[in-house]
Amino acid sequence: MNILVVGSGGREHAVIRSLRKNPTVETIYALPGNGGMASEATCVAIKATDLDGIVKFATENPVDYAVVTPDDPLVLGCVDRLNEVGIPCFGPKANAAIIEGSKAFAKELMARHGIPTAQYAIFTEMDKALEYLKTAPIPTVIKADGLALGKGVIIAMTREEACEAVVDMMQGAKFGKSGSTVVIEEFLEGPEVSVLAFTDGTCVKPMVSSMDHKRAGDHDTGLNTGGMGTIAPNPYYTADVAERCMKEIFLPTVNAMREEGRPFTGCLYFGLMITKDGPKVIEYNCRFGDPETQVVLPLLESDLLTIMQATTNGTLADTEVVFADKSACCVVTASKGYPLSYEKGFEITMSKEADAHTFVAGAQLKDGRLLTSGGRVLGTTAIAENLAEAIRSAYKLCDEIHFENAYRRSDIGARAMEYFSLQK
Repeated sequence: MNILVVGSGGREHAVIRSLRKNPTVETIYALPGNGGMASEATCVAIKATDLDGIVKFATENPVDYAVVTPDDPLVLGCVDRLNEVGIPCFGPKANAAIIEGSKAFAKELMARHGIPTAQYAIFTEMDKALEYLKTAPIPTVIKADGLALGKGVIIAMTREEACEAVVDMMQGAKFGKSGSTVVIEEFLEGPEVSVLAFTDGTCVKPMVSSMDHKRAGDHDTGLNTGGMGTIAPNPYYTADVAERCMKEIFLPTVNAMREEGRPFTGCLYFGLMITKDGPKVIEYNCRFGDPETQVVLPLLESDLLTIMQATTNGTLADTEVVFADKSACCVVTASKGYPLSYEKGFEITMSKEADAHTFVAGAQLKDGRLLTSGGRVLGTTAIAENLAEAIRSAYKLCDEIHFENAYRRSDIGARAMEYFSLQK
């Protein structure tokens, strides 16, 4: 079986490595892929947003199934286009991917269907947004409506910061067209949890929960990033919380999308906050998270391709989805200066064992050498019987990875370990 995977990051590397476990898989094409996954997939220099190029390649080469993972091509309608030429896909069509493509749509969907989330207001005119902020509770959360590489969310601790964020988005076009509409939300408090879930539009099978670490610096300081590391499972996501989420959030969301003529198939990401009033939705993503995928998929014991095909065929209820009862920790090694400016082109070296546990995100292959080419360069994942051991193992593996200007947080998993210490 020949599979096409759209994307180029560590998430896609993790997906490809899991798909490789299926004995029927022959060739995996990665469009565009990256230098670090070249030994596991045939990388083709077609951008993930070049839908015409993707469709042309898929029709000219033996492709039996496609996996579309990044948000941009999903929102643009990559699945729709591939379906039109007869290629089945893992991932939602454009009219369902809007659940991430428009935060305003997502908030109004939740309001219509009684799904718990923060109170909010939506604005398309800057003056009205600024007027609202004169009396809005502080702190508050300002969100660009559209896609913004995971960075279109500002937590404003003062009224001045809130107004500045609105002006930057709506007048300064900080996030391009994505900020022409803004959502101003109530500031929620509590531990955050990420839950990825397989769904065929009716059945929902959650994956193991995870905890992301968004800030660039230790102790959650510095700028927001795409994610500096993850652990799984998230200790705050207890069995009771999981039961409430399934009843109050997961199934209602999937049912709402289907009822509104937007059936969602693929991976639906639930960004949750466990507040004093119970779990609430912070955000939806229409795809696997990054770097959540890098801790979740290594714990998957069932066959990923079989599950993906079940979401496409509507047979997920009859398909086994089992995860190991273990812990995982992923530590991201980035280029110093990320998420702002950073130098590229440094050679990456690592031990054979570290290589086997590392997913490559921002690197290119040149003259047989792996060179840095992005901000988040690598994600190294270790699995163990408990979280403490998984953290130790992940950092030990990271010690066997080297490139100039390498940077990583030293406290991935510390918040989760604090939870365990409080339970004693």
